[in-house]
Amino acid sequence: MEIKVAVNALSALAHETRLSVFRTLVHAGPEGVAAGELARRLSVVANTMSAHLNVLDQAGLVTSRRVSRSIIYSAAYDRMTEVLAFLMEDCCAGAPQVCAPLAALAKDAACCAAGARSAQ
Repeated sequence: MEIKVAVNALSALAHETRLSVFRTLVHAGPEGVAAGELARRLSVVANTMSAHLNVLDQAGLVTSRRVSRSIIYSAAYDRMTEVLAFLMEDCCAGAPQVCAPLAALAKDAACCAAGARSAQ
């Protein structure tokens, strides 16, 4: 990932509302959430939510699709993975104990732990 792409994604997330939107979409999964429902859940007026979603879209962090009269937004998991991988590049610098807690955290994340349990 190019540093400018990473900076754009991280800048988009460096706002309380946009970070909340993104986390809500990550939690919602691939099904996503309608823009109006996001605005209602987060107590944000519709035009402000639209602006936030546009910033996240420009950073490649969300995808959208039209369903009837609604626009459904989903987290762009591929971009999220790219950003996390970019942040973790060269993490341990020859000292694996530095990144071991982060790897354990990812392994124990609710979604990952649930997936591991269902795969058994």
